[in-house]
Amino acid sequence: MYHIGFDNEKYLRMQSESILERIEKFGNKLYLEFGGKLYDDFHASRVLPGFKPDIKINLLRTLADKAEIVVVINANHIEKSKIREDYGITYDMDVLRLIDAFKLSGLFIGSVVIAQYAGQPSAERFKERLKELDLKVYIHYPIPGYPTNIPFIVSDEGYGKNEYIETERPLVIVTGPGPSSGKMSTCLSQMYHEHKRGTEAGYAKFETFPIWNLPLRHPVNLAYEAATADLNDINMIDPFHLEAYGVTAVNYNRDVELYPVLRTILRRIESRYGDYSYKSPTDMGVNMAGFCISDDGACREAAKQEIIRRYYTYLCDKQKGKGDDAYIQKAELLMNEADISTKDRAVVAAALNKAEQSGTPSVSIELADGAMVTGKTSSLLGASSAALINALKHLAKINDEVRIISPLLIEQVQKLKVGFLGNQNPRMHTDELLIALSTTAPTNPTVELALDQLPKLKNCEAHSTVILSQVDAGLFRQLGLNLTCEPVYQNNRLYHRK
Repeated sequence: MYHIGFDNEKYLRMQSESILERIEKFGNKLYLEFGGKLYDDFHASRVLPGFKPDIKINLLRTLADKAEIVVVINANHIEKSKIREDYGITYDMDVLRLIDAFKLSGLFIGSVVIAQYAGQPSAERFKERLKELDLKVYIHYPIPGYPTNIPFIVSDEGYGKNEYIETERPLVIVTGPGPSSGKMSTCLSQMYHEHKRGTEAGYAKFETFPIWNLPLRHPVNLAYEAATADLNDINMIDPFHLEAYGVTAVNYNRDVELYPVLRTILRRIESRYGDYSYKSPTDMGVNMAGFCISDDGACREAAKQEIIRRYYTYLCDKQKGKGDDAYIQKAELLMNEADISTKDRAVVAAALNKAEQSGTPSVSIELADGAMVTGKTSSLLGASSAALINALKHLAKINDEVRIISPLLIEQVQKLKVGFLGNQNPRMHTDELLIALSTTAPTNPTVELALDQLPKLKNCEAHSTVILSQVDAGLFRQLGLNLTCEPVYQNNRLYHRK
């Protein structure tokens, strides 16, 4: 069951205040590296129940008069048509999506940086397209010997070769479509150029995970490791912070390993242009999340569930041919460390029991009141659609015997799908079900009552005994259901339609 464990408003206030303090500390010019997801941070909302997925954007809105956004994309990612798996679009298209989203939120987009530019044809075409869209574009180049040849990096042939980004506001948010976009390098390059021009400027990172002031093996931090198994991130005690302050702080291996190099780069800039005072990688982060946990028990339980969900995700990815055994093994180790197993996810047993009883693929949904509803595959409905109907009926207190959708209507949809659209699966998907229900709602108060329950599915848990179609899985995500699937397909075909 869902329990609030995080004070969203307190976080908004504390994180904003901390950013403003950093701006003032660095002479009213701060380059803030924004890793992770600016929009739809569902991982954070799952492990910190009460954390709103759009809180980061709301935070930036409070600073809108001081902030501008620079979006960075790696030219090699453009050339290789790198895909964002959560949206199914290439990184260059995601840059455009991000810009649209920022503008709709009332935020100022300063420019786009194409990093690691070496004349890649696709990157060149994208640069021209951005210019046609009346966007400012800057080019940053590969630096030989990066990141170890520091004298060269911090020189006119290194950072100095990059185009200087013209910025207008004291807070510059540097973000990108994914990891390795070039955000940190862009921030440091700008610092070099700013100090060379006599402008004081600083650097910081907007952080959420790992949460530095939670214990190293706290389930919330373990869940971060589970979420980044593909990056091989490992939580560890920040030795630099411990040495400098005698305080235990949690960071992750990449930041700790990179810190000596980053510190040397910053000192090289400092020795020529300014004054820097970071004594540890944790110092660099702006992260107030740990101070805003209001119910540690709720967050621990939510994080444990997330670790199990990640385990199922990696199992299914492997079955789809895009995963790795190492990710599965990492998730298994983390489950062992958190003293949990798949048996601790109640919807799993419910779905498997339903499938065993019915002999068909099944789906279970655990509702906010603790009720467990299930659905099985039939000649008319897929298991997801059946479970969705049963959940809505339960929430609306509609008797089980009452049909809220006519079999004749379902048969008409099937006739259209198979007879005219060439679909091999006649069963009604969840999106088709909701459309069909919405057409009858104006004349049927019972159906209208059922549809009114849809918002109550947010943050509920669901499990399927087979890998769901992209349509059904996507709709469950849109409704806010936390879905897991057994790593098996419903049939033995070699090609499975999305």
